Amino acid sequence: MKPIIPFEPIRAAHVPEGKQWIYQIKWDGVRILSYYDGTSIKLYNRKKNERTCQFPELTTPDYCSAQSFILDGEVIALAADGKPSFHEVMRRDGIRRLERVPLALKEVPITYMIFDVVYFNDEWMNNRSLRERQQLLQDIVIPSPTVQLVASHLEGNTLFDVIRQQSMEGILCKDLNSTYAIDGKDDRWVKVKNYGDVIAVIGGFTLNGGIVNSLLAGLYENGKLYFIGKVGTGKLSAADWRELTVTLKSIEVSESPFAIKHPDMRGAYWARPLLTARIQFAEWRIQEGRTMRQPSIQAFVDVLPDECVFE
Repeated sequence: MKPIIPFEPIRAAHVPEGKQWIYQIKWDGVRILSYYDGTSIKLYNRKKNERTCQFPELTTPDYCSAQSFILDGEVIALAADGKPSFHEVMRRDGIRRLERVPLALKEVPITYMIFDVVYFNDEWMNNRSLRERQQLLQDIVIPSPTVQLVASHLEGNTLFDVIRQQSMEGILCKDLNSTYAIDGKDDRWVKVKNYGDVIAVIGGFTLNGGIVNSLLAGLYENGKLYFIGKVGTGKLSAADWRELTVTLKSIEVSESPFAIKHPDMRGAYWARPLLTARIQFAEWRIQEGRTMRQPSIQAFVDVLPDECVFE
């Protein structure tokens, strides 16, 4: 089976209402599609990069009764507070030296949250309605501690209020009449976020005692990199900052890669814009040059820098 690019939601400021909508928790994990051809399972992310070796507990077909399938879902890992953590799941998804997988299996247990079926028993399901696909999932997925079906709710605003109270990422709103648009993105699926996040390019850094203590983040527009904020807090450990120091010093350059100067760049060192990271923030400060308020780094990600653009 050749991997596909999955259907994507668009952002919305408000929860859509109507009898055709269902609402699901946005789990703050990594999008993973599982492909079973009747012989073996392979796992791919939404960029069609293989992740089979990173999540070996999902490579046996005992969580689905189909003879062949493509299932769409999100792999999550929990933090110490019991909430999904993008930083934690990236400790698994980000593994590139496969000899580290056995230890990661013990340190970072994961759960596969399945929410759609695209292919079933040698037949494509993408042109079936979401209502039909949801019923099929109920019939074929076999839940376990490692694999769960994503629950659907009928009251979107109530679910969003709960998400806000728990400081979780947000919700997904899906039209039950919607087909599954492979390599598509439209308002039949929308995401309503409790907070903002962005995948940004790292173009500079500051030091404290010889160790990196903040990063200068940016996004591209018309081929130019624009500064969006200085980030010095987040999920990185002291060991992560030390390792990052070595990495950034290896790609240090003498001139700023950013198109314009900003007061927050004072005292910064520059780096070739090669690293990308997911950054969470409270809101955009439009009046201050499209910069982030209260930015917090979550994890480094495997995204090409030129894909980090202003929406």
